[in-house]
Amino acid sequence: MGLTDEERKTVVQYRMEKAKKTFAEIENHVQLEYWHTAANRLYYACFYAVSALLVQNGIVTKTHNGVINQFGLNFVKTDVFSQQEGKFYRKLFELRQEGDYEDWITLSEEDIIPLVEPVKNFIDKIEQLLK
Repeated sequence: MGLTDEERKTVVQYRMEKAKKTFAEIENHVQLEYWHTAANRLYYACFYAVSALLVQNGIVTKTHNGVINQFGLNFVKTDVFSQQEGKFYRKLFELRQEGDYEDWITLSEEDIIPLVEPVKNFIDKIEQLLK
């Protein structure tokens, strides 16, 4: 059974709030030089925003790869987002995976700081599309 319009609106709002709160956490992780945690939060901030976009458009997913794939099919291939933006989102996922699960991976300031502003822009773009 699908969501009602009101339920869909509530879920979209909740996920965007979660995206913004998660993004706000990044500043603290950067100040503390918690690079792996910052990578995790960068990815999840985008994940929540992308999942809000999918929900608003009635697209159901069950996995992170499903979210990435549906984002690609419905928003990158249709030129709502550029190929570069699609690759950026996938890169964040891969960075988060490596930081969370791989042994001997060391993330640094050089890996994380250049991603902060593009993540903010990515989330802002989604927020504009949701209006």
